Amino acid sequence: MEGNKDEAEKCIVIARKALEAGDKEKALKFLNKAEKLYPTDKAKVLLDALTRNGNSAGSGAYCRKPTDSTAGGKSEKESNTSATKETAKSFTKDQVEGVQRIKKCKDYYEVLSVTKEANEEELKKAYRKLALKFHPDKNHAPGATDAFKKIGNAYAVLSNSEKRKQYDLTGGEDTTCSPQGQGGFDFHRGFEADITPEDLFNMFFGGGFPSNSASTFTNGRARYSPQYQNQTRRERQEDRADGGFSMFIQLMPIVVLILVSVLSQLMVSTPPYSLYPRPATGQTIKRQTENLVVDYYVSKDFRSEYKGTALQKIEKGVEDDYVSNIRNNCWKERQTKTDLLYAAKVYRDERLRRKAEIMTMDNCKELDRLNDLFRGG
Repeated sequence: MEGNKDEAEKCIVIARKALEAGDKEKALKFLNKAEKLYPTDKAKVLLDALTRNGNSAGSGAYCRKPTDSTAGGKSEKESNTSATKETAKSFTKDQVEGVQRIKKCKDYYEVLSVTKEANEEELKKAYRKLALKFHPDKNHAPGATDAFKKIGNAYAVLSNSEKRKQYDLTGGEDTTCSPQGQGGFDFHRGFEADITPEDLFNMFFGGGFPSNSASTFTNGRARYSPQYQNQTRRERQEDRADGGFSMFIQLMPIVVLILVSVLSQLMVSTPPYSLYPRPATGQTIKRQTENLVVDYYVSKDFRSEYKGTALQKIEKGVEDDYVSNIRNNCWKERQTKTDLLYAAKVYRDERLRRKAEIMTMDNCKELDRLNDLFRGG
């Protein structure tokens, strides 16, 4: 009999995976097999819970309640409770059928129940309805988390015009189950969202559903309750109070570097020109370079000190500094505009798109003017 214990454990593992995938018949089959091979309280609890759900399916609600067992003791009950964590929450028959429908969908249009001609408003309306229905904090049916991810992925792809065109050309996605039985969805065929399904949900509704536990894990990331956050905040404040002197020691090298930098600047002589007016150094007189007609500012003694070759070298330095600054500022303008357009596309924000389009790009225009001068010379 002991020789069958390992085989029974394997059957229980397979039954759990089948239960997570929503395959009740397969779960019942392997749980019954496990009981025949080596009866255990663990298999009995799962089998009893699954049998209760099956008998009450016609009434519309699955109410899962672990049975009491006196043979295993307290430690065995705790292990059974953790083993049946996924089966401890209630869900309805409609929720199970909804998950199965999403699971069987062959393309993203079918997931959102829209046509291929659906516009942006229709996609938003469909996503809002399905996201609220399948959010893991509200829907506890097996496979609801994967269904929620697939809904978010579908909206993120179809709401992106470029990805939607590519998706329409390539066709639907496969819905074959993975060998491990992890929900049966294939999310990795090149059509993935730029943001997570949870972030997308928060963008639409301003946050997820409340949770009473200390922490819940959504989409692979932890979200902590206020009680846990307050406790962590108090611990951090205590650590700061205890480590004040240690922090001072750690900051000493930074303070020394700042002092050295300040002293070195004081020791360096003032340059003969500035690209901007500097009343503190007396560089307020405006001049222009002869070649690129670049404005720069000098002191009142500049004209008598710099003439001929010396003046040409100064103006060459002015133009080099000016071109370098313009080139860097132009790169920053282009980067800012690119970031705004990308954010507008991801978050579907018309205000960000208009802000990007009205950018004047003054530094890039000036860089074009300088390039024209170089070519003309």
